[in-house]
Formats: sequence, structure tokens, C-alpha cells
Amino acid sequence: MSMAHWWRGAVIYQIYPRSFMDTDGDGVGDLPGIVDKLDYVAGLGVDAIWISPFFKSPMADFGYDIADYRDVDPLFGTLQDFDLLLAKAHALGIKVMIDQVLSHCSVEHEWFRESRESRDNPKADWYVWADAKPDGSPPNNWMSLFGGVAWRWEPRRGQYYLHNFLSSQPDLNFHNPAVQQATLDNVKFWLDKGVDGLRLDAINFCFHDRQLRDNPPKPEDKRVGRGFSPDNPYAFQYHYYNNTQPENLVFLEKLRALLDQYPGATTLGEISSEDSLATMGEYVNERRLHMGYSFELLTDDFSAAYIRGTAQALEAKMADGWPCWAISNHDVQRAVTRWGGAAPNAILAKQLVALVCSLRGSVCLYQGEELGLGEADVPYEDLQDPYGKTFWPNFKGRDGCRTPMPWDDSAQAGFSSGRPWLPIADAHRALAVDGQERDPESTLSATRGFLRWRKSTPALQWGDIHFLDTPEPVLAFIRSFDGRQMLVVFNLSASAVEWPIPGGRHAQAVEGHGLVAGQLQGNVLVLPAHGVFYATID
Repeated sequence: MSMAHWWRGAVIYQIYPRSFMDTDGDGVGDLPGIVDKLDYVAGLGVDAIWISPFFKSPMADFGYDIADYRDVDPLFGTLQDFDLLLAKAHALGIKVMIDQVLSHCSVEHEWFRESRESRDNPKADWYVWADAKPDGSPPNNWMSLFGGVAWRWEPRRGQYYLHNFLSSQPDLNFHNPAVQQATLDNVKFWLDKGVDGLRLDAINFCFHDRQLRDNPPKPEDKRVGRGFSPDNPYAFQYHYYNNTQPENLVFLEKLRALLDQYPGATTLGEISSEDSLATMGEYVNERRLHMGYSFELLTDDFSAAYIRGTAQALEAKMADGWPCWAISNHDVQRAVTRWGGAAPNAILAKQLVALVCSLRGSVCLYQGEELGLGEADVPYEDLQDPYGKTFWPNFKGRDGCRTPMPWDDSAQAGFSSGRPWLPIADAHRALAVDGQERDPESTLSATRGFLRWRKSTPALQWGDIHFLDTPEPVLAFIRSFDGRQMLVVFNLSASAVEWPIPGGRHAQAVEGHGLVAGQLQGNVLVLPAHGVFYATID
């Protein structure tokens, strides 16, 4: 693969900096902490890291509300700390991707402070402002993803401003060419520093409907949310007008033209729309984004039919694009809990790493996934997430997947010398890095071994994919590359199953992946609980 395509088939390790490693004792992780643990990350065998926001911010949404796109928040360190991080990562052969939150910023950003002062200042049209209806109510029925209406009254201007997320996260007006250019200039600042890629947060939210048309209601039986609480009124609408507008395609082409000036630099778009797979098909190609991912595998459905159907649908809609798969991140319940129940299951955890790394595309692994961490139960009095506080107790928010990394089994888990910003679960201490490093059978050891093996397996990195019809709970597909075919089979259940290999094809088991493997008995594959099987076929 050429330098320009390092990201194809790459394994990208997501670091949530608040919770990775704290070096100054304030209970919050920082950039020097990431630097300290880069050798650990390199030892996993990943190709890149994606660092969630570390920019200057009042932290209302923990960094996704940016007050200065070109500076590091003192909570995390300095620009010099980032330069050191970049240099060490590159010395270790690790690419560095950073989050870019383009569609909205913080109310504390200097642009918004100026814009809200009047209707005729130089930044007056940099945000989405609208007059009230004659009765004083908001201009339309749009809802915020974090609960309640998506409009906030600003008395200085006597107008409402749009916020698709928190009211402290005003939406920028991308219909204004000056906003687009300023955004591209901010992106260029980090590309000039040498970052290798951008993870683009909520990238389909940049543009809104100019006419501010009402979103139509969604029938109750269709209110199935991806990444948000089902009792959230946001789920009560089809979001046809507050995001995913056609003008966004043109902006993405401008963004891609900028990236193309930096050989090897890549983009990964987070896409959540009414039909995310179709939107990914539009957004990901040679003229727009390099990669895209959605919330389709961040749901509760752990059936072979759902995983197969999702991947097949994406393959059909993204004919010339490249997907990126994730089953955990900082916004959703950890996969080993979501798909395996309350008690962490090491065999399932190992299988999940293999599963997401065997689909066609690149992969995002979330910190702690390599340890098999389950969702932490954070009591209400310790909650930090405003989303969770709003919807408690029906939805506890995102803190349970954001608790600090357990490096050892001490009181603060080796994360900090101070009180961590979120409590550390006892179950996580039992799965700490130092203990797993001493255990050759641990999830961490299995992840390292599997990722090393995957690097020597071109079919899994770059091959085409063809799914086979299978009964539940068997998921099977063929990865093809350079004239060679690999059969991949997963038993998604906690009980052993048998599956006859179809068509009388001869399969030769491939060793070296280090996972609990199925065994061939004649032409019948016997898979243990959460077993896997990799084989060459003819």
C-alpha cells in the first residue's frame, strides 16, 4: 500500500484524553499522559491513534464545545506538549488523528461572543439566527439531541440561535462562505503541524435548511435511536431539515481539496442521519471523505443477521468508498456489556476485537476494549455528563464508558495521584493493564497477538468481502485478496454450535490468531462458545 493509503485497513486506537493518563494529579488525563503511554499503544500493534478533543473549552460537553480551535486547553497541557506527542508517535510509527468539531463551537468562542452582540457586526451571520414567531415561540420545531428545543433566546439580538446539541454549543452558519473559509483555515493549522488525519465529529450537521422548515413527526414505532435515549423527544421527528443538507457535499469537496495538499492525510467522518448508510455512500468517495462510520454497529442488536445486513447494505451503497467500523466509543455503552450482559466475558471480549477487525474496512478500537472493560455503573451523585443528568434514570448518559483506564489495581488504578474525575469501577481494577500483561491468556495478550497476526494477513486488511447465508448465531463471510480467499466464521452465542461448510468446499484452518478456534470434523465446523474460525478455501 502506498503512503497515501496507509489508512486502508488501519486499526485506529481512540484515546479519550480525560480518562487515559493523568500526570499532574488533578484527576483528569492530559497530553503528557498520552506521551507516557505511547509505548503501550505501540505495543498493541495499532496503526494510528485518534485523540478526542483537547482544545480550549469550558468543558460543558467535555471538549466537544470548542472555544479556541488552535490552542490546547490548560487542563490537557500546551501546544508544545502536543508537538512532543506528535513527534514521539511518529517515532514509534504511529499516525496521529485528531477530532475536529466543525458544525458547532462553544458560546465562549470569540466568534460567537461577537455575533450575539448585534445584528450588524462583522460576525452577525456566522451562526444560525432566526426571529421568533409572532407569539414569541422558536422559529420551528427542531429538537436538540441532548433534550428540549434546539433554539435558545439571545436578548442582545432579540433572536433565537440554533443548537443541535447543548444550548452552550451554537451551530455555525455554513451557508456563509466566510465561515467555511475560517473553518478550513483552522483545519490547515493542524495539518501544517503534521497531524495525519481528522476524525470529523457530526460532520453531516454543518448545514441546515435555509427555509427552516419543520421536521415531520416520526411514528412511535419508528423512534429507535442510535446513540440517544429512546425517550428523548429528538427521536420523535424525522431529521430532514436540521442536518444532512445537499450543500454539505460541496463543502466536503473543499475540505478534501485541502487534505489532498498533504500527502497521506486522511479524514474519518462520523455520520448519523435518518439513513446513515445512504449518507455514508454519498459522503465517502474519492472527492469527499476518505472514510466514514456511523452508529449502525453501536446498537443493542448482536445478531448475525443484523451485522451481515448492515455490512451488506453499506457495501451496496458505498461502491467506491471505504468504511470504518466501530463497536464501542465514548458515546455508547461498552460493547462487552451491550452485547454480553453485566458480567464482563473475556472470551466474548476477544471475539469482539476479532469481529470488528475482520470486516472490510478500517477499524476504531476504543481505549479499554483491548482489556475487555465492561460498562461502569456510575452513581447519580458522581455523574458528569449533562446528557445523563437530563435523562436519569431511564438513560444514565455516557459516563459509564468514559471512566479512567485501569493501569494497575491500586485505589486510583495507576491513572492519577489525585481523585479521578469519574470513579473507577472495582471490576476495572481486576482487568488492569499490569495484571493482563502478566497473563498470556488475557484479553490484552489476545488482542496484541491478533493484531500482529492481522498485519500479516492481507485479506483481512484490504480484501473484498462476501457474506454467506447462515443460521443464527453463525456469522460467516469470505475475504478475498490477490486471488486468495479466507473463510471467516464467528459463533455469536455462549453455546457451542455446528455449521456445515457449504458447497463441499475444502477448508484449511489458519493458525496464529490466538483465539478460541473452531474445529473441522469432516466438512462440519464445530464452534465453541464465542468461537472463531479462519481458513483458506479453494
